[in-house]
Amino acid sequence: MLAVIENVHVYAPEDRGVNDLVLCYDKIVEIGKGLSAAYPRARRIDGRGLLAAPGFIDQHVHVTGGGGEGSFKTRVPALRFTDCVRAGVTTLVGVLGTDGITRSVEDLVAKTKALREEGITAYCLTGSYQFPARTLTGDVKNDIAFIEEVIGVKIALSDHRCSHPTKEELIRLASDVRMASLISGKPGLVTIHMGRGRRQLDLIFEILEETDLPIKHFRPTHVGKLGEAAVRFAKMGGYLDFTATAEPKDAAGDITAALQAGAPLDRITLSSDANGSLPKWNEQNEMIGLCAASMQSLPGVIRELIQAERLPVADALSLVTVNVAKALGLEESKGRLEVGFDADLLLMDEDLGLDTVIARGKVLMQGGKLQVQDTIMLD
Repeated sequence: MLAVIENVHVYAPEDRGVNDLVLCYDKIVEIGKGLSAAYPRARRIDGRGLLAAPGFIDQHVHVTGGGGEGSFKTRVPALRFTDCVRAGVTTLVGVLGTDGITRSVEDLVAKTKALREEGITAYCLTGSYQFPARTLTGDVKNDIAFIEEVIGVKIALSDHRCSHPTKEELIRLASDVRMASLISGKPGLVTIHMGRGRRQLDLIFEILEETDLPIKHFRPTHVGKLGEAAVRFAKMGGYLDFTATAEPKDAAGDITAALQAGAPLDRITLSSDANGSLPKWNEQNEMIGLCAASMQSLPGVIRELIQAERLPVADALSLVTVNVAKALGLEESKGRLEVGFDADLLLMDEDLGLDTVIARGKVLMQGGKLQVQDTIMLD
């Protein structure tokens, strides 16, 4: 597809003012003023009154569904392709959650491949909450090295549902991930579900103090409840992944508090936890309620940060674009509106409502209407 988006306010995510954007197949090939006349045969997309931003990158998504803490009937359904489009997500990382028993890495990899076929960029993590990690090949190193979609491993800490790995076990896991990442050229994530346990990030801090493992491999998520420990980790050079909440002001408030406490903006990311379960526990860790996370929480929190917390538009967008791209080792192709980068972009109205979604150069939504559908449609 050769297309020109005319007279759109470009946030790359930095404010670049009103420009034309030229897309050819799956790349951005030119950005500037008055470019439309040079491409008489190109498809025209009117960007007047709209802002253009990079497509959102959601690095924590339960693409096969999460849940199960309240018996088999509480398993959350799988993510649909159109869920991503409606939320403006053009790149994601799929994960397993609490349930590493009835959910499998095989199914996760298959779903990741399916989302790629349907039109977005997708990766995934091997493992789940449990240790030793559930894998496809029988070895975390081999999963990362030989399975194209797998870029790291997931594990849980400081949670009553985790396997409570020892410091030595976590060191060995991170060392295996690092070696596989060096061999395969992947980022080598050790994504850590952080619960509400008393130890918080203590185990990670001990490992960083006692070994030569780089902090870049450790990726704590759901960090909104960690307070000073999270800020300390970010100041050390680590990435903090906040979770978009159903009530946008909660996550927006946590992010604002972290920034005010000195956490560097470029070390903060935001993900949705979409299709994961959101159980509510009492003081005895008994489940007293359950609902599921939605990918729609992601644009909701970005909107809250801009409109209520008064975070500059470029700063808010960076949490789901350029910051995540750097964290995932995709900074040369994703997360920015730049010449030579992938044609993943969004057009939004002045209230940040989603108008148009383009992923890998294909228009998936325009004028607020879906231009695609899920491969399997249910009545």
